[in-house]
Amino acid sequence: MIYLLFFLFIFVLPKIWLNNALKRNDEILESMPFTGLEFGELVLKENALEGVKITDTDLGDHYDLENQEVRVLEERLSKKSITAISVVAHEIGHAIQHKEKYKPLEQRTKLVKSTSWISRLGGGVLYSGIPIILATGSSGLIKIFLFIVFLSVIISALVHLITLNVEMDASFNRALPILKEKVPAEYLSGCRSVLRAAAFTYVIGALTSFLSLRYLWLLISRLR
Repeated sequence: MIYLLFFLFIFVLPKIWLNNALKRNDEILESMPFTGLEFGELVLKENALEGVKITDTDLGDHYDLENQEVRVLEERLSKKSITAISVVAHEIGHAIQHKEKYKPLEQRTKLVKSTSWISRLGGGVLYSGIPIILATGSSGLIKIFLFIVFLSVIISALVHLITLNVEMDASFNRALPILKEKVPAEYLSGCRSVLRAAAFTYVIGALTSFLSLRYLWLLISRLR
């Protein structure tokens, strides 16, 4: 029962809070001066980000570093809502980081590129290799495979820690000052709520990585 409550507190409740923050502030506001796309294009122009494009996506809101594209869910681009402009502002915050060569963003990019093969290998082992090895009963191979997965999870945890810093900066040091300048004052509380949700999405990822790390370490310890 305690473990179930812990699981709910760590994983379920934060996701409910995040989704609620986005939905609660997503109603259409006629008094909002611009749609998500109009707001984004204005901010890009004012920050001299001519090489950055705003495109729609169905893969989730994000900034594509390599192609310099702010990718946002299509519904947000045509909508006059607090969620729409706040999410666009957050992703443009990453474009500003990119332009200014923000150190944690560069560190995360390098780390992901240099270790992507380990992450792919760890994922493959986790979902296909370990079940096969466990079926054979070879403890030596089990230890090797668990170590590979363990290393993959360590890298994932490091990426999430760096990412959390990057996301907090994008929300509160880049996006929020822009929103304060351009959005009616009565909407700023909602904007902060959405920006907080956009940044803290990665807290869940970090917690997941560290809990997985603990679980795998216990497995490896028992196999010694």
